[in-house]
Amino acid sequence: MSLNELPLYIQINPLDNVAIIINSKGLAEGTRFPCGLELKEYVPQGHKVTLTDLASGEAIIRYGEVIGYAASTVKRGSWMKESLVMLPTPPELDELPLATKIPDALPPLEGYTFQGYRNSDGSAGIKNILGITTSVQCVSGVLDYAVSEIKKEILPNYPNVHDVVAINHTYGCGVAINAPDAEIPIRTIQNIARHPNFGGELLVVGLGCEKLAPSRLVPAGESGSIVSLQDQNGFTNMIQTIKEMAEERLISLNRRQRETCPASDLVVGLQCGGSDAFSGVTANPAVGFAADLLVRAGATVLFSEVTEVRDAVHLLTPRATDEKVGKDLIKEMRWYDEYLMKGEADRSANPSPGNKKGGLSNVVEKSLGSIAKSGRSPISGVLSPGEKAAQKGLLFAATPASDFVCGTLQLASGMHLQVFTTGRGTPYGLAMAPVIKVSTRNALMEQWHDLIDVNAGQIATGEASIEDVGWQLFHFIIDVASGRKQTWAEKWRLHNDLALFNPAPVT
Repeated sequence: MSLNELPLYIQINPLDNVAIIINSKGLAEGTRFPCGLELKEYVPQGHKVTLTDLASGEAIIRYGEVIGYAASTVKRGSWMKESLVMLPTPPELDELPLATKIPDALPPLEGYTFQGYRNSDGSAGIKNILGITTSVQCVSGVLDYAVSEIKKEILPNYPNVHDVVAINHTYGCGVAINAPDAEIPIRTIQNIARHPNFGGELLVVGLGCEKLAPSRLVPAGESGSIVSLQDQNGFTNMIQTIKEMAEERLISLNRRQRETCPASDLVVGLQCGGSDAFSGVTANPAVGFAADLLVRAGATVLFSEVTEVRDAVHLLTPRATDEKVGKDLIKEMRWYDEYLMKGEADRSANPSPGNKKGGLSNVVEKSLGSIAKSGRSPISGVLSPGEKAAQKGLLFAATPASDFVCGTLQLASGMHLQVFTTGRGTPYGLAMAPVIKVSTRNALMEQWHDLIDVNAGQIATGEASIEDVGWQLFHFIIDVASGRKQTWAEKWRLHNDLALFNPAPVT
């Protein structure tokens, strides 16, 4: 009998009273496992089967943690459907342990380097890109036209420059620019304009009457980096001015060459999207292992998504390097609790329908799988949304769970490239930074063979270990950062629009 014909399930923790089905087509009623467990009904792949009888109100345990309570009596071998799982209350923020279980520092990983581009401020980039930033949405159409012309007519003359990217967004006017929460979108745009992959060559296109003055996006005294469309004589003059200023910067960028940089210069973002019940079993633990390797090499690693951390935050605050870091983490959780409350949203808004189809019953189960991306390293710092990373190690960068908003905010934090795990599949990408896709299941790798970069599904079938895939991913990150390998999203030039997080009022 082949491996694929054997009935298989995964029980994460000995305390778990549910397990997930591995077989790609699910398993039929009457299927018997070697341990004697017999299915009472058909259970789809990734969905939970009960390992014991559960009484109404009894705790449902996965990852060794309570993910919910049984809504009714459930017999051993049954499909634990979403409707049978009652959502538990979230951890109380005022009762969380702080820095009580700080992990021992793992041994340093020395000698790892990548071929990057050294910047004048001491940072390094992994791409050589001209980024042109908008100060207001009104100018996006003009800039898109200009960038198209630049790519067609000018960029081919500068072969050392990878791309020209328009940093468009929906901010800049019609907003409460002085509202307290307006600092989030403003610092996000400011930090993205100075992204290390742009080589310090700043160019801002503004309109001339917007609330977000273009001068706020450039260092003091650099007015020569700004094109104001209301000062131009017609559309053709606008385009010509942008093209001329872009070429000045392309000349400078074209002189740059890759040089050897220590792995400690890297800033790597972690994210998951289109998650399923395998995310916390295969891809996310493998990413967590790679994250530990990066931290050991001195790099900066960002994990994010507040709503997918909130219900597992009690497992994170003990890992904070000190009480301040723990309190900073709680502060971001509390801010987001209040933000959701204002919008009359509750925790059941996450997970998505696709997550549920993939076997995730609720946000608690999703959170416990999501934090596996953070590995085992101490949490050395916390960033507010859009804040630039200024230290090494494992950092929590507070963002919404939205793929597009999270990606945008991680770019503002200085992320060079992103590692993105997915079970259901998504073609998501970023123009400014490579996105490495990691599949949670073999079936997704087979289906999307020209979109998935690393397959962690082999972990579920026993063909590879978490460590095997973690090391594979680590080396792939170094190769992508060095320009030796390309992600599929880069090859197909797939990228999503930037999406600012703006909790401040729109006027």
